[in-house]
Amino acid sequence: MADNIGNTIITQALPVLPLRDIVVFPHMIVPLFVGRPKSIRALEEAMEAEKNILLSAQKDAKVDDPTPEEIHQVGTLSSILQMLRLPDGTVKVLVEGQTRVRLSNFQETEEYFSAEYEELDFYCPRDPELEALMRSIVDRFERYSKLNKKVPQEILASLNTVDEPGKFADTVAAHMLLKVEDKQELLETVEVPQRLENVLQILESEIEILQIERKIRSRVKRQMERTQKEYYLNEQMRAIQKELGEKDEAKQEVQELEEKIKKAGMPEEVHEKAMKELRRLKMMAPMAAEATVVRNYIDWLISIPWKDRTDDKLDITEAERILEEDHYGLKKVKERILEYLAVHQLVGKLKGPILCFVGPPGVGKTSLAKSIARALGRNFVRLSLGGVRDEAEIRGHRRTYIGALPGRIIQSMKRAKTVNPVFLLDEVDKMSMDFRGDPSSALLEVLDPEQNNSFSDHYLEVDYDLSEIMFITTANTLDPIPAPLKDRMEIIRIAGYTEPEKLNIAKKFLVKKQLDTHGLTNSQLRFNDSGILSIIRGYTRESGVRSLEREIASVCRKVAREVVKVGRDKARQMRINSKIIPRYLGVAKFQHGVIEEKDRVGLTTGLAWTETGGELLQTEVTVLDGKGNLTLTGKLGDVMQESARAAVSYVRSKADELGIPRDFYQKIDIHIHVPEGAIPKDGPSAGITIATSLASALTGRPVRHDVAMTGEITLRGRILKIGGLKEKLLAANRGGVTDVIIPKENLMDLREVPKEILKGLTIHNFESMDDVLGLALRQAVEEPLLKALRKTETGEIGGDSDSVHAH
Repeated sequence: MADNIGNTIITQALPVLPLRDIVVFPHMIVPLFVGRPKSIRALEEAMEAEKNILLSAQKDAKVDDPTPEEIHQVGTLSSILQMLRLPDGTVKVLVEGQTRVRLSNFQETEEYFSAEYEELDFYCPRDPELEALMRSIVDRFERYSKLNKKVPQEILASLNTVDEPGKFADTVAAHMLLKVEDKQELLETVEVPQRLENVLQILESEIEILQIERKIRSRVKRQMERTQKEYYLNEQMRAIQKELGEKDEAKQEVQELEEKIKKAGMPEEVHEKAMKELRRLKMMAPMAAEATVVRNYIDWLISIPWKDRTDDKLDITEAERILEEDHYGLKKVKERILEYLAVHQLVGKLKGPILCFVGPPGVGKTSLAKSIARALGRNFVRLSLGGVRDEAEIRGHRRTYIGALPGRIIQSMKRAKTVNPVFLLDEVDKMSMDFRGDPSSALLEVLDPEQNNSFSDHYLEVDYDLSEIMFITTANTLDPIPAPLKDRMEIIRIAGYTEPEKLNIAKKFLVKKQLDTHGLTNSQLRFNDSGILSIIRGYTRESGVRSLEREIASVCRKVAREVVKVGRDKARQMRINSKIIPRYLGVAKFQHGVIEEKDRVGLTTGLAWTETGGELLQTEVTVLDGKGNLTLTGKLGDVMQESARAAVSYVRSKADELGIPRDFYQKIDIHIHVPEGAIPKDGPSAGITIATSLASALTGRPVRHDVAMTGEITLRGRILKIGGLKEKLLAANRGGVTDVIIPKENLMDLREVPKEILKGLTIHNFESMDDVLGLALRQAVEEPLLKALRKTETGEIGGDSDSVHAH
């Protein structure tokens, strides 16, 4: 039953069929495939009644069982023309839209939806404005159908027979390929003029998009045709060359270079540069000199890594195991590498650190860099800077020079094959400079994390990123390295090995390595601790272990000869101890400094640092009658000579306290000598040693033979901080010293000294020279100086001068 209320008609409820991905317009006949049980039941209910059903699109097509809120409120009242059940259980139904309606009062049962509706369509007569709109739509739709081949051409003819504007708009909308949202919006537009304008606007937009698509298709087609044509012609050329027995090697080479450039992964700027040079190469004669230069340049651009990188092993436990496996000790360096890995793991991406290992030769700086690369899982590359004196060695030569090449940094990157290797710059302190430039200045850019992401090589003429590299430099001393370069590096000092450390390294690494190298086994040769220590003390003088390894190798060679002589099967195990060592290595080459057996006047044991470690340094002072001359011998450097003069001035200022005449220096000559005169010596740390020897010689008080000392002295007798404390204490331990005097400022440095070195040593830390003299000098005996002065005053000394005190 229906009731008329104005222009709308409210009727009884009808079944509702929710639609997915389709909108049915009035006057539109559409086949539908229905598979959901509720939808099939709604169709059956409609067929049992007057074959009328309400069709409305779902808001989300993915929802399988929509609720009333998920169905659009505006739909179409349709009649079922035909229904057919298919074998798979689905239903094919042919429906015809009658009029647009607004659904209300949804009623949901277990079987299907039903809803009441109100009709929204009303008759709209044609007027001039609507007539104009309809003609414009016909014109645009004709263009649309030509561009979109999916629109049937007969639709144009049927449009001309539609007089009613509303039906006309729905017919056009139904045959346009639009999104469901756009079609639903047109369905919900009740006002006919507005609906016609919307259809016209959508047509204009669709025509523009289709025209652009057509242009793109046309362009792609032309490109494909050109590519096919080029391919066809190239194939013909190859066939002709094959028939003639010729091959255009130059052209093939250019093609190969082009392929390599594409695969290299270069940055855009570099890629453009490479392609520009390749185009130049194409235009040149293959045998031209310039062609060779260009070809070499392109080869270099291709061969260096631009994108290939290795993934860091971020397992700290595994990295620590590898570092411990390869090297004994070196705690600081290992900690720094593990810290880097930890931060890398937390941050994700990190600029490569720039480390500088400083230490004497043979302590494992270079091998440690290799071990770091292995622990990180990176490639390793080494560049030796020893003797490099030309800036072009680092930055390369410009291509204008004959035989120009990139610098050694870029050459090394080619060998590394990845953008993030561990890069060792060996012997950075051995570089020099001349008229060709300063290579250390060129390294400033390489080793600056803020600049090296755009390193410029003169040969390449493009920026190259070095920021992912872990740079490690090595040096024996820091003094020759320029301050700006030093400032860019994180300095890690690697001190010389102690005797216990050398013993452990020999047992864990060196002996095993040399046994394998010489084809020997543990059953044929075994080194005892005493034998290794005998080699360390008597046949090597070094901070590292290179000479130790050579001497072990020498023993292995001699034992190998004996094994071959008697036969491998008959050879008995040879145990190498301290008694047998001279038999293989001869007389001991070195005698490390040892303390004096008894106290002496004017003789003090000092402690010195050398590149090969610490040494005991005896300082002698002899007082002669004379006229106040000061003689310094022992090949002393300027700083050490100044320290000696400062010590003399200090003793003069303390004459009253020491019990010597104030004018003593006017009647005597002082001779200060540091033995082993062929060896150059320098530095301020012998100041308190010289002052102690001088005070002893002038007062006649012997210096304790079991005391060694080191420290810089001032004119007021203050003791200043010195360096190389670990090595100096090692020398004291080895030489049998029991008491060591060090500056108070060095007290904190004792934390870095291994406990085995401090064992057996009593450390005294003083600020004043008075304390040093109080500890180092024994009780006074007859003062030779005063005695000499008294004799001078009484005229007992003749013309020939004799030493007042000699050793």
